[in-house]
This record gives sequence, C-alpha cells and structure tokens, in this order.
Amino acid sequence: MAAALRIGTRGSALALVQARAMAAALEALGRPVELVTIETSGDRASRGAARTDRSEASGGDKARFVKEIEAALLAGEVDLAVHSAKDVPGELPDGLAIVGVPGREDARDALCLAPHIARAGGARAALDALPEGAVVGTASPRRRAQLLAARPDLDVRELRGNVDTRLGRLAEGNLDAALLAVAGLSRLGRAGAGVPLAVTAAVPAAGQGCLALEARADDTATAALAQRLTDPAAATALAAERALVVALGADCHTPVGAHATIAGGAVSIESFVGAPDGSTWIRDTASGAADDPEAAGRAAAERLVAAGAEAILAAARA
Repeated sequence: MAAALRIGTRGSALALVQARAMAAALEALGRPVELVTIETSGDRASRGAARTDRSEASGGDKARFVKEIEAALLAGEVDLAVHSAKDVPGELPDGLAIVGVPGREDARDALCLAPHIARAGGARAALDALPEGAVVGTASPRRRAQLLAARPDLDVRELRGNVDTRLGRLAEGNLDAALLAVAGLSRLGRAGAGVPLAVTAAVPAAGQGCLALEARADDTATAALAQRLTDPAAATALAAERALVVALGADCHTPVGAHATIAGGAVSIESFVGAPDGSTWIRDTASGAADDPEAAGRAAAERLVAAGAEAILAAARA
C-alpha cells in the first residue's frame, strides 16, 4: 500500500472542512491520506483580535495564514497543503507551486442581517435596503471600500474572528449587518445566514471560493494527484485573478477585488480598486484569452493603472 499522503491544513472549522473534502477525494482515488493540523500566526492573531477587538491584533501580511504550512511543506513534514486561495500571497516561496485547483464554490460576498434588522419592516438583504447609518461589520479593506462607495452613510466597523464568531457578534445586536463570503457559509452549512450580493455590487477577493492545493515544485507524483482534482475553469480563473493582484502589488490590506469567469475561450475579469473611505474608486471589466489567463490578468491590471489605480492604492497604503 502506498504511504499516506500528508495534508497540511489550518485547524479552523472551515479549513478542516475543506481539507477533509480533499482527503475524501484523494481516498476515492485510492490514496491513503493523513491530515496534519498546523497553527499559523494568522490563527493566533485572529484569536487575539476576537478577544480584544483591536485592529492591530490582526497581524502582518496575507502570508500569516499560510507561511507555517509552507514551511512544513519545504521541510518535508507534509506533502500537500489545502488553502483558501484568497489567503495565498501572489508570490510563492521558492520550491513551492500551486499544483491543483478544485471546482470553485460561489465566489460572491453575502450580506448577513442582524435579527432586529431582518424583523424590522421586512428589510430585504440588499445594501440599498439597509437603514440610514446602519452599522456593518467587516475586517476586509476591500469590503469596507465597496460598502462606503455604495453607501457613504454606513458606519463600517471592525468584525474579526471565524465565521461562527462573526455571526455570533451579529446576533448580539450591536451590528445591523455583516459581509461574509458565501463559500465559507456554504461549506460550514450556514448558507441561509446571508444573501449573495451581485459581483457588480461587491467584487470578491481574488481567489474567493477557490481552494489552492500547494506542494513542492519537484514533487511530480503529488502534483499529478492534485491535477486529478482540478477543475480547468477554476484554475484558469484563479490564475487570471492572481496575475492581476500581483501586477498591482496588492495584498490583504489593499482594497482590491478581482473575479474572473470563463466562457467561449475567453476570460472576463471584473475588478475593483478603491480608497478605504469609499471616496474614490475604479470598477472595470476586461477580457482576454482563456489560454493565457496570466496575460489577461496583467492586461486588466494595466487598465486599472491607466485609470488611476496606483494613486488610489498608494493613498490606501499610507
């Protein structure tokens, strides 16, 4: 019998659901699997943020959710990592590669209403239906920028922690609404907690709804297994979105959204760049050849730069 393939994963409820789904798929292919849970600096920071509700507890850059798992890959302690693709930085460490992208979940954001808002006057789950000055929770600069671009009157406040923590805070009544990823809600069996927003209303984060399977670049056997789990359309869309983000030099602190769809041999990319206070923003739709999604993503980024994205992003980083 082949040795068990060791899958590295965070220990959060969502990460374990995702890793177990991949483990089951690999076991269906006849490969035994062992899950190895690894605590990341992002997990530690998120616990601190949930306790203190201070934004400085959020930690460093996007790599905080993957770097310990990537270190385990490079050390040979695990063979494959299962990440939420939106957590994976655009530049990977030397010696690692994304070797698989399974079928994508719904990439959209969901608007989740607090019980008192849902009961009041039959308010529907739409941004334009929120009351004047509604308090909306999110920790995402991208979501904050799009909320305030659409509704400058909203009071957008920090909301951190895992899905259940954020929904619990919403239920306490100190918030009127919150934005969460549809994919996370769905994977945790909480799809009914929110209503998806159109991509044109809230452009998702690059990679949202996708899983990224990462392995050592020279591990051809693991890469071949991961490819058997890969959905070509999801992989193409993710490549285009990641190329756009890399070209802009964006990270988890940057108000940038990118969502690609594939049809008829073309990749169409919806994008957003905005100031954190919603005062300035750019939305664009660009298209390119699906057989070169990285080029399409870079071209979409060039369009944003030509429209003034660099100045907006520089101000956001200041």
